[in-house]
Amino acid sequence: MDGHEDEQHRTGDETSPERGRARRWTAWRPAHRLRRLGVVLALLAVTLGGIVVGTYAGGHVGTDIGPFRAELKLSPSLSGGTTVDIPPLGALLLDSHDGPAYLTVEVGSLDQGRTEALIDDPASISRASQSAVQDVRDGVMRLGLRTLASAVLATLILAALVFRDVRRTAWAGGMALVITAGSLGTAASTLRPQAIEEPRYEGLLVNAPAIVGDARRIANDYTKYAEQLQRLVGNVSKLYTTVSALPVVQPSPGTTRVLHVSDIHLNPTGWQLIRTVVEQFGIDVVVDTGDMTDWGSEPEASFVGSIGLLKKPYVFIRGNHDSPRTAAAVAQQPNAIVLNNSVTTVGGLTIAGIGDPRFTPDKETSPAGSGLTSAVADQVIGAGEQLAATIGKSPRKVDIALIHDPASAGPLSGTCPLVLSGHTHSRQVSKLPQVEGKQPTTLMVQGSTGGAGLRGLEGEKPTPLTMTVLYFDQQKLLQAYDEITVGGTGQSQVNLERHVIRDPAKGDQVPVTPTPTRGPSESPSPGTTTLSPTPTS
Repeated sequence: MDGHEDEQHRTGDETSPERGRARRWTAWRPAHRLRRLGVVLALLAVTLGGIVVGTYAGGHVGTDIGPFRAELKLSPSLSGGTTVDIPPLGALLLDSHDGPAYLTVEVGSLDQGRTEALIDDPASISRASQSAVQDVRDGVMRLGLRTLASAVLATLILAALVFRDVRRTAWAGGMALVITAGSLGTAASTLRPQAIEEPRYEGLLVNAPAIVGDARRIANDYTKYAEQLQRLVGNVSKLYTTVSALPVVQPSPGTTRVLHVSDIHLNPTGWQLIRTVVEQFGIDVVVDTGDMTDWGSEPEASFVGSIGLLKKPYVFIRGNHDSPRTAAAVAQQPNAIVLNNSVTTVGGLTIAGIGDPRFTPDKETSPAGSGLTSAVADQVIGAGEQLAATIGKSPRKVDIALIHDPASAGPLSGTCPLVLSGHTHSRQVSKLPQVEGKQPTTLMVQGSTGGAGLRGLEGEKPTPLTMTVLYFDQQKLLQAYDEITVGGTGQSQVNLERHVIRDPAKGDQVPVTPTPTRGPSESPSPGTTTLSPTPTS
């Protein structure tokens, strides 16, 4: 009897209204959570979509910067940065800030009245550029406020169309306000004013010196953002108001400008590029780290005749594609100096150099066609050891050492602050392993100034033509350098990238590159590692 009542009691519990409501609540909770999650994701998607649409639609303002009418634009970005477009002269790319906002400054035409004033009174260029900093600051502030308002408005309109709910629309608008303001705040908090001193220039090579400015001033005044911006506006103003001849930035007192070229490989376009850079950048000395020819034959010797047209000191060392006949032809040029385990002083710089110990013009021994065997390593490392001994005996402190193959660089660590080489057809800047108690040594490997010659056409894309302008201060230390790259044969795109060295005494802050050694059976030379013989590239 009691069991029957207990069974009825349990059955009644299961079918009671309270138990039914609990079961329905348990089943409803997951569905409710999924629905809320879906609403949140939809709100986020609509908000982000509204921000993007609003930024592209309203994130631009027109403003006056000095004598120019400029257009400032903001666009979404993962990495940030700034582009200054100066048509038709080119563009400056600045690593100005981080964050999800990219700034584009399009410099437009000059106002007619102000242009006439600039032409009539050249001093007005300087006066007009003085207001450039405040003009940019005001323009960027208005751009930020306009972008913020446009993003919120676009989000509200989009949310109203999608949700048709006042509450959700308000939530979307609030989220847009927070996200947009946070993005602009992130960009502002990570602002790097000194980025203007290390621009990457793209455009016509003849305009590069005037647009980028003078490296020595930038290196000495790199914290003075306002002055650099004023100079930029002044330089561009001069270019716009000059009809026939573009101005060239004159070398600052005490600065020595060296042009490093290598691996021309019989490409006449390389000579044209060298002449342009020598003239436009006010080069004092040209250094060539070898492989001017392909086979070192007598007919190729006539190719070196362009050296005399430069009318600047030309310091040359022989590469593995250059024969003694090639070196002799270079030495006959009135402005050429050929180094072969010797030292010279030119342009106030003391330069030591040694030719490549090999003469291997066949394709199988080109950088792309062979590895660095033990026998070859012995040769090239031996050349570095010979040059290191010569530098050690020099009565004058050596500023630059020239080698052809970077595999020769190891023994030169600590002998001088800078080693220049070529051979690999690939540009690279690194530090040599430092010898205890010795000065740090930077190794700069040049690409091919001749685009690797005919070999440059063998790949899918032509090999670019490269060269570097080196700026030395009064202490003969490297303070800045411009890496110039021109699209390969048949192309005309020019890229210039400025690098400023913060502490010339310590050299550029670049990775350390191991150098080949003779092998484990012999004691390693100073500055080398016990790695197996492999090229530094």
